[in-house]
Amino acid sequence: MNFLSVIEAKRDGHEISPQDIARIVAEYTRGALPDYQMAAWLMAVYFRGLSTEETRALTISMRDSGEALQFPDDGRPVVDKHSTGGVGDKVSLPLAPLLACLGFRVPMISGRGLGITGGTLDKLDSIPGFQTNLEPERIVRQVQEIGCVICGQSATLVPADKAIYALRDATATVPSMPLITASILSKKLAEGLDALLLDVKFGAAAFMPEREAARDLAQSMVTLGRECGVRVRALLTDMNTPLGRACGNWLEVQESVACLEGRGPDDLRALVIECAAHLLAQTGRVKDEEVGRARASSCLDSGRPREKWNEMLRAQGADLRAFERTMSTGDDGTATAEVCTSQAGFVSRCDARMVGEVVRDLGGGRQHKDSTLDLRVGVSALAKSGERVARGAVLCRVHARNSAEAGAARARLGQAIEVSDEAPHESLLIVEVVE
Repeated sequence: MNFLSVIEAKRDGHEISPQDIARIVAEYTRGALPDYQMAAWLMAVYFRGLSTEETRALTISMRDSGEALQFPDDGRPVVDKHSTGGVGDKVSLPLAPLLACLGFRVPMISGRGLGITGGTLDKLDSIPGFQTNLEPERIVRQVQEIGCVICGQSATLVPADKAIYALRDATATVPSMPLITASILSKKLAEGLDALLLDVKFGAAAFMPEREAARDLAQSMVTLGRECGVRVRALLTDMNTPLGRACGNWLEVQESVACLEGRGPDDLRALVIECAAHLLAQTGRVKDEEVGRARASSCLDSGRPREKWNEMLRAQGADLRAFERTMSTGDDGTATAEVCTSQAGFVSRCDARMVGEVVRDLGGGRQHKDSTLDLRVGVSALAKSGERVARGAVLCRVHARNSAEAGAARARLGQAIEVSDEAPHESLLIVEVVE
């Protein structure tokens, strides 16, 4: 195909035919289009957008670029949850085993970090031996046997999205509504889902800073997903402050386990339970979300999801002995430094974007497509907005590769967290449900 004319057409605001979009996806997936031309087209899409028909064509073409998962009908709904990304967002890790214990099958195909937001697969890479590159047959077998899997896209499962996803991160085209819609839904449609819950974030550290834009994105995905036969619902959640108290790959795994053991931060637990409650209601397993919250909370407190987590880790090759040993000792080999407050008062601001940028610059996030991450670095013990703190209290702890980097990060984080005499207005974590 004459790809230059397609770039020019989108650059000039013209609509691309479904046939041409299908060719773009097919040609790039098989390596016939160079990165620089695909990057030019992505940038044109970023500025010009895609129509509903173009977005649908892109989504379906990406879905059909490889295999799809096929599950037998055994009475357990096949469900998943996807987040548009945030700082400290580790909900998927405790949620997958919780959903499995609630009687769902969960083929959670996840991605890597984009910009300052952490990726689920990057977090899991910090677990010794854990394998995220699984073939479709193994994904189906594991889900049937233990109820859940968290893995990446294999070479044969939605390969178009895997290639385009990495290129978007390196070309500053991540915050594009149609590209996000196509990326998320192509993977989810390939999972053979009965129901999907979307966590669409807005705020300082979200791809969509404005709530209105996040709502538009949520509505776009809900509508397109339902047109494709999947029961889709979206939560709009605030990402002006980090989720939980830890940001950084290994640190977030530790906090996820704490959540499974009933020791996690309140906001993380609340969002995990809310996601489970909505999926229970979406699939008709409970009459409403209130009943779903009670059932999910009781299940989480039972300890069974913690055992299911170990089952999942064991099934995906993790060295459980090494994992538990590192968890118990807390020795991650990093240099640490603490940010302390010079005044008593209330935490009035914890800027998620600034925290995410610090974690990225410490080596915990990607600066470019081929970045190698340091999975140990990050920030822990984050003070939450509204908390009362005494003079000299720890506002956060930096984990860095060396003392010099820890000191530099501490100076930056001192500007990200503010303490005031008066308590701030309480802000909601979940502000809206989009159906």
